[in-house]
Amino acid sequence: MSSVVQGGPGAQKTPKAATERSLPPSWKALAPIAVALVIALVPAPEGLPQHAWYFFAIFAGVIVGLMLEPLPGAAIGLIGVAVVTVLAPYVLFSPADLAKAGFKPANASLTWALSGFSNTTVWLIFAAFMFALGYEKTGLGRRIALWLVKTMGRKTLTLGYAVTIADVLLAPFTPSNTARSGGTVYPVIRNLPALYDSKPNDPSSRRIGGYLMWVAIAATCITSSMFLTGLAPNLLAIEIINKTAKVSFTWMDWFVAFAPVGIVLLLTLPLLAYVLYKPEIKGGNEVPDWAQGELAQMGGLTAKEVGLAALVILALALWIFGGDVINATTVAIGVIALMVIGRVVSWDDILSNKPAWNTLVWFATLVALADGLNRVGFVKWFADTIGAQMTGFSPTMAMLLLAAVFFFTHYLFASVTAHVTAMLPVMLAVGMGIPGMDIRTFAMLLALTLGIMGILTPYATGPSPVYYGSGYIPAKDYWRLGAIFGVIFFTVFIVIAMFWIL
Repeated sequence: MSSVVQGGPGAQKTPKAATERSLPPSWKALAPIAVALVIALVPAPEGLPQHAWYFFAIFAGVIVGLMLEPLPGAAIGLIGVAVVTVLAPYVLFSPADLAKAGFKPANASLTWALSGFSNTTVWLIFAAFMFALGYEKTGLGRRIALWLVKTMGRKTLTLGYAVTIADVLLAPFTPSNTARSGGTVYPVIRNLPALYDSKPNDPSSRRIGGYLMWVAIAATCITSSMFLTGLAPNLLAIEIINKTAKVSFTWMDWFVAFAPVGIVLLLTLPLLAYVLYKPEIKGGNEVPDWAQGELAQMGGLTAKEVGLAALVILALALWIFGGDVINATTVAIGVIALMVIGRVVSWDDILSNKPAWNTLVWFATLVALADGLNRVGFVKWFADTIGAQMTGFSPTMAMLLLAAVFFFTHYLFASVTAHVTAMLPVMLAVGMGIPGMDIRTFAMLLALTLGIMGILTPYATGPSPVYYGSGYIPAKDYWRLGAIFGVIFFTVFIVIAMFWIL
């Protein structure tokens, strides 16, 4: 929403700062503070140190802040880290730590606070955002989408496959599904319904617009699970898994684990949506003709587009085959350097990429906070408590039940990042406390659901509000389809996982 109020020539303008000072405090800003204070005032549960309970209170306040977003997520994470750092002698360190000779809480707390900024996964996320910037600046992402629409757009069903393929081609190099789907795919397909007189917020939306919008959001949820670098929280999850369960996964490990599920879902998605949210228009020449005109305006491939394509292929090849020789983050940073040298993007472009810098701060602080839960012993205590309730279940049954809980509790979250930060360390710790549990398999089972859970609600993942706000999918349809496709996605995932992963 714009902060500028428009009026006539004589309209009196109120300075923004003065307006903001006159506004009452928002309940969204007070809620995280209230939650943290209430939890802190409750006595620590039996078996949990008091300082760990205080840390959890601050952590819970941060999670509520991430869900309500009175401030940007990065600012909330930074505030949480700052509060813990200032109160470190009371919330981060045990009495035994403080009693050690030569122990300096101020230095130790600062080291903890900055630990996320030295994390290689955080920088890999940042680097991947720059790949997305390259797609945007060169126009290569738009060209790919338009070419697919031109080639496959004469029938509505094949147009659905074109939208799906466009997302698949962009996903390995675009960790922000908001940038990929909301920023690249959506701007192209939003022009298509009008060609068939399919209007938003109108009964005519079902002619073709609703179908295309639903295929687009569903496709990006699948590709977000299919590629480690297809969703930024995937990379955060990998880091949390490494810190909590001491297991790690490569880009290829991730892809191979989800590929059978992803291929099945991607091949059937456009047809499934065609049946469950059937469009009235079956085909025509308007869409490919329009795409042909847009491509003609773009002209031929530019040197920058060719250069970017070569660099992303190089990065993908090194991620897949070079894991034993060169670190994935090193590959990404090296490719960014080559992008600058080759003038695919400028240094000013990188400096002005606010989403990338915002994500760097956001994830660095969340990595530190999630690690803090484990550091103070909260995760182990909670896992022992929950694990005691899982007696009587086989490791496999417990694994599947916990995976279902992890997936469907996303109805409570408006951010996959918040879900990962709040739920993943705890669920991992519960699994670690169950005798016979294969923790590597369990960790992978949880992490691979992060993308597909984005289908559940109009707020479940970054691009969801974009498609919900398009006006082509009414609220009742979105919630109904979200529930149906959520069950389908999870069921297909679990059935295939039973034979492929477990």
